[in-house]
Amino acid sequence: MDQVLQHVAQTMEKQLDSELERLDALDSSDLEAIRQQRIAEMKKRAKQKQDWLANGHGEYTEIDGEKEFFTICNKSENVVCHFYKNDTPRCKIVDMHLKILAKKHVETKFVKLDVERAPFLTGRLKIRVIPTIGLVKENKTKDFIVGFTDLGNRDDFSTEVLEWRIARSELIEYSGDLMVPPAEARKQRTLNIQSKKTIRGRQDSDDSDLELSE
Repeated sequence: MDQVLQHVAQTMEKQLDSELERLDALDSSDLEAIRQQRIAEMKKRAKQKQDWLANGHGEYTEIDGEKEFFTICNKSENVVCHFYKNDTPRCKIVDMHLKILAKKHVETKFVKLDVERAPFLTGRLKIRVIPTIGLVKENKTKDFIVGFTDLGNRDDFSTEVLEWRIARSELIEYSGDLMVPPAEARKQRTLNIQSKKTIRGRQDSDDSDLELSE
């Protein structure tokens, strides 16, 4: 195991050295081209964000019924819709988390819809468990988060767990590991850091032994 970890660390160091050498080899014209490309990307992103905000993104809002649901799905590429009922306590929990995510992920439209106002839609989507979160991409229903089963089957799940679950369906931008839940990913990162420190410590110790032998 130590040999495997050492090999991984060495491979990463070689990749980093290679990237640094590539950057050193760039001349001023290459750097200027990269700079201009980056500026263009930033301007495009800023314009896109303005369009999203103008379309009501960035806030978690309630919609009136089925007609508004279809209108929103036509206007926004990514839509997260919470199908709820007022007398269901777990819906309040979902509301709390989606309010946070709506502000964080302006690239996606976050809404809620009372199922009693949309009997045709809920029947068509076969929504039988409340709460259900519908995930719509490019005007097509891509996935559903039914109840809290995918969220640890507990009422005190974290916002980041719901964020991760939505990201797995490609409805929001996400830089974390989609293969494992956030808490497990943090544990893995901690173990990797500890392993690297152990390897580095052993390498330093080996270097000291060589100096003494000389």
